[in-house]
Amino acid sequence: MRIAAMIPARYGSTRFPGKMLASIAGKPLIIRTYENILATGLFSEVFVVTDDNRIEEAVVSLGGKVLRSKKEHECGTDRIAEVANDIDADIIINVQGDEPFLSKEPLERLIHLFDEGNVQAASLVEVLIDADAINDPNKVKVALNPDNYAIYFSRSPIPYHRDKNITPQYYKHIGIYAFRKDALLKFASWEQTPLEKAEQLECNRFIENGMPIKMAVTDHNTIAVDTPDDLGKAEEWFKANMSNQ
Repeated sequence: MRIAAMIPARYGSTRFPGKMLASIAGKPLIIRTYENILATGLFSEVFVVTDDNRIEEAVVSLGGKVLRSKKEHECGTDRIAEVANDIDADIIINVQGDEPFLSKEPLERLIHLFDEGNVQAASLVEVLIDADAINDPNKVKVALNPDNYAIYFSRSPIPYHRDKNITPQYYKHIGIYAFRKDALLKFASWEQTPLEKAEQLECNRFIENGMPIKMAVTDHNTIAVDTPDDLGKAEEWFKANMSNQ
C-alpha cells in the first residue's frame, strides 16, 4: 500500500493563535512535527496542508512539501480532504501539526489496522489515569467497545464515574487519524453533524454517519501543544530527550 502523511496546519488556532510557528528549541512547531514524521520512513510522501503563507514559507525554506488549501474549513480532516483527490495513496494519515514527538511505533500500529480489509478509518488512544487530564476539556476522551471501535468522542469525562465501587477505564484520543482514501473523500462529502458541532470533534462525524473507527491502544506518551503552557512542556521534553537533534 502507498501511504501518505498529511499535516493540516492553520495559523488561527482558537486556543493558541500562531502556535504552528511557535518555537520549540529554535525551530517552529510545524517543522518539528514535519521532520519527525519524515524521519520515521513509513510514508511514501509527507505534506503540510495549509492556507497560510507564513506556514508555507517556514516549511518550504527547510525543504518541506506544502499543499495549499482554501482558508475556510470546519476541521483539519476537511482541509486534507480538499487536496487528497490528487494524491497517489491508498491510505492517508492525518497527523496533527501540534504532535511534534510522535514516535514510529504507534504509527506502525495504526497502519497495521488496515491489514483488516474492512477497516476504513482508524486512530490511536492511550490509557488515561491522571484526574486533571480526565477532566481537562483539551484532552479528548474516547469510549470504546470490546472490539476497540470508538463509540463516542468527548471533551467531558466518559464514562461518568457514578458507581464509586468500580474503576472505569479512560482513554485519551491521540489526534492521529488514518483513512482509506475513499473514506476520507466520503467524510468530506458529509455535512457537519450535531455531535461534531457540539464537541468540536470531527471524528464524531464518522460515528454519526455510521462509519466505524478502529482504535489502536498505545502506551506512547505524546505531548500535544494545545496551549502556551503545553509549549513550555514540549520544550522541556525536547531538551531532556532529543537535545542532540
